[in-house]
Amino acid sequence: MQFAVGLAQALIPALLMNIYIVGLNQISDVKIDKVNKPYLPLASGEFSLKMGIALVISSAILSLSMGTYIGSRPLLWALVVSFVLGTAYSIKLPFLRWKRSAFAAASCILAVRAIIVQLCFYLHMQSFVFGRAFALTKPLVFATTFMSFFSIVIALFKDIPDLEGDRFFGIQSYTVKLGQERVFWVCIQLLIAAYGVAMAVGVSSAFLWARFLMVLGHIILAATLWYHASMIDLKSKAAITEFYMFVWKLFYAEYLLIPFMR
Repeated sequence: MQFAVGLAQALIPALLMNIYIVGLNQISDVKIDKVNKPYLPLASGEFSLKMGIALVISSAILSLSMGTYIGSRPLLWALVVSFVLGTAYSIKLPFLRWKRSAFAAASCILAVRAIIVQLCFYLHMQSFVFGRAFALTKPLVFATTFMSFFSIVIALFKDIPDLEGDRFFGIQSYTVKLGQERVFWVCIQLLIAAYGVAMAVGVSSAFLWARFLMVLGHIILAATLWYHASMIDLKSKAAITEFYMFVWKLFYAEYLLIPFMR
């Protein structure tokens, strides 16, 4: 019960903060999304701009209010840093809108997805929920390192389907600079390398069952990735977008394996 409550305390405000970050990005990118992603709620006209703004503001307020009320410092830090970086990433203000820079955009995603989420959520459960002292565990180090690889891939891959709109509106993504095919295969190679490292770390476990699950699980994920990558038509925007959503499925699938790291 204590675990379930602590998990809910982290997930609900984090979900609300994610709505804020994604929503703010869509509000800032309505014109670009009409070219790149015309099916999105604001770009398609399904939501009005006023409705989008109201949803984004209320999500941010609810998220930060919940984080403050819960009283977990690590959780509140995660929410505040995500809010700041998510705002800097999208909002059109002087010295901000960091998504215009490929490096700054990738750094924001890496900081939140790979570092803040892993460390702060771990500290929330370890220190606030269970009252234990901080310990730099093998699963924590593995999760942070592995998700750093994955976050870089997501930061690179998210722009591959958006080449046309990004080029037109002056967004200097790596896809605009290097081309879709080159960035695509860099992403695949990074993920395959990450899965290889994960298998090597898994083999180092002192527990036979952990070695078996970590190696077999990552072999399956790597093989599935390679199969889908070899079948993709890089000239099809729909196929690239579908593959990007598949990469997110691999991202969340990794969280099913991390608990078995010993």
